[in-house]
This record gives sequence, C-alpha cells and structure tokens, in this order.
Amino acid sequence: MKRKVLLTLVLTCFAVSAWSQAATEHTITSFDVAGAGTGTYQGTYPTAIADTGAVTGFYLDSRNVYHGFVRATDGSITAFDGPGAGNEKYQGTFPYSMNEAGAIVGVYSDSGTVYHGFLRAPDGTITDINVAEAGTHRNQGTNAININSKGEIAGTYTDSKGVAHAYVMAPDGTVATLTASGAGTKSGQGTSTSTCDGLNASGTLSAGYIDSNGAWHGLLRTADGKLIYFDVAGGGTGAGQGTNDAGINNGGTLMGTMTDSNNVYHGYVRAPDGTITKFDVPGAGTAAYQGTEPANINNAGEITGEYFDKNNVFHGFVRSAEGAITKFNVPQAGTEAGQGTYPYSNNASGAVTGNYIDSGNVVHGFVWN
Repeated sequence: MKRKVLLTLVLTCFAVSAWSQAATEHTITSFDVAGAGTGTYQGTYPTAIADTGAVTGFYLDSRNVYHGFVRATDGSITAFDGPGAGNEKYQGTFPYSMNEAGAIVGVYSDSGTVYHGFLRAPDGTITDINVAEAGTHRNQGTNAININSKGEIAGTYTDSKGVAHAYVMAPDGTVATLTASGAGTKSGQGTSTSTCDGLNASGTLSAGYIDSNGAWHGLLRTADGKLIYFDVAGGGTGAGQGTNDAGINNGGTLMGTMTDSNNVYHGYVRAPDGTITKFDVPGAGTAAYQGTEPANINNAGEITGEYFDKNNVFHGFVRSAEGAITKFNVPQAGTEAGQGTYPYSNNASGAVTGNYIDSGNVVHGFVWN
C-alpha cells in the first residue's frame, strides 16, 4: 500500500467515469537489476519515472539489503548506495523521487538503522540531508521524498519522540519545517509529505497529517507557506482511515486515497479551486483493505495507481484528466492474493513505472508506454 511516508520503510456521490480495457496497443517492458534477489518479495522496485523516461528505485538483494538504482533511457542500469548505508537485513538505500535533470532524492538507513536523506546529483555525487531537529536513535532521522524542477526538496523527519514533521529545503540548503495544527504528538503520528511527486514546480507541497486517533487528513502547503486543510467526504475517522494525499502536478491538481469507515479505499482528485471528485475503478473489491489506490499524477492530469480486486489481486490503472479509466496488467504478474501489478509513477508523456509480483512472489520492475 502506497501511503505517505512517516519514516517507515517499505495512500457525497461518486463521480461516474467512462472506462476501457486498453483499447490501443501498449508496450510493457519488464526489467530486473543485476544483483536483485530472487526470493519471496526480493527483486526490483521502481519508484519514479522522469519526463525523460529515466527510472529510479531500489532493489532488495538475496541478503535482504536494499540498494538504489537509476535506469537510463537506453535501458542501462547503474546501482548505487548512500554513504554510510547499512548492510544488514532490511537496511540500505531507498530512492524516492527524480526530477527532469536526473537529480534523485531518497533515504538510507545506517548500521544503527538511523535514517538520513540524500541528494544524488546527475553526475552521481551524493550529499547527505539531515534536518537539525531530527532524532538520532533507531528508526528516527531524516527522509528526503520529493524533488522538483527547481531543485527544491521536501520530506519528513522523525524527532526524538518518534513524531513526524514535514520540511521543505531550498536549493541553498535553507530548511523550513512544517507541523500541522491537529497533528498527533505521539510516536507514529505527526505531519508528512506525499511520495514521489509531492512538490510541484511552484513549490506547492502535497502533505498530510495523522491526528491523535491515528486518522489521516489532507494538507497543502503553498509556496508562500500558507496551509490549506481538507478532508474528503466519506472518510473514516479511525486509525488508518481518512484522507491521504498522494501527489500534486504543476497545475495544482492533487489526488490521493480516501479510506472509509469500513477500511475500503477510494480514489479522489482535488482541483485547484478545491473541488473534490471521488472515483472507483470498475472491478475494485469492496471489502476491507480492498478498493482503488491512486499513486501519482502527471502534468497532463493523468493518474496512475492500482486497484485490489475481490480476491486481493492487484491490477494497474490509468485515469485520464477527463475521467476515462484504462486497466492493465503486466503479463508475467501472478494472479494469487498479494500478487499482481503495482504502478507507482507516471511522467508527462504517459509512461508508467512500477513493479509486479510474479507467481513465485518475486518482484520485477516494468515500464508501460
């Protein structure tokens, strides 16, 4: 499930949408990073695709250590690790976002499982990002999640009490921190940013917060620091329920997941004027922890993500700006519960990247054009 990152490693009446079953020819390219493991849930996990078509993400090796990678437009792959990244089980390097210039941000966990954000320049130089207020103990620290075309970076840091706070860092290194009014103050609560494309070119940030009951609420931070709070009608108020932002495009259109009181997921789109449209992919399950979960929105207003069917198998979708939905599956994806196709990011030309889990529960990357 693609939820906003709090620094945990691993989203009225409904609008009626037209939908289609991929009426035109599409090309799906599957790929694996050399060194990726072939055991259960090991493999290749793309997280972002730039407008150039370059892809970044991470892979899990046979020792269950994570490493970053970047896949160039010619298909060549370069692996990398954050400086000081740990090499014990479930430690390592996790890239999240990449801009048009090829700069990548993410997080690495060190040998003590303390988190550090990083910026990887297009020439491969890696610089640490550590917010001064971040905690320095296990499962605390700084996570860099978003980078825009101007080189501004946003992310989340966890303080010494385990509470999350969002931040925005200017290209000169100046950091502005963000704690939402109403955010919970216990470990595992607080304020966070959206994954991948949560910071647009104007500097508007798609964020969110978890309240003292564990429920999610939507939040936007404008470039001048103004905070806009919102909730999608129908969202539940229990732990893990509510309104979860997933990303924003340069036009200011935001989207994400609303979880209702029955723990069913529904997609939503929030227009720049605040109008909210909810949607469900036809065929999405209606039981708890099933439904529709958007992952990313591009500058054309196209949304990609996955939906969970009644058998808990995952399938990909793309929703046009007009609301038409195209469903797709990677042919090699498994068809049992917990298997299937997981889109994660789409670029301006409509290319989608993500991963699929095969019948042996091994994870592979893909690009859908």
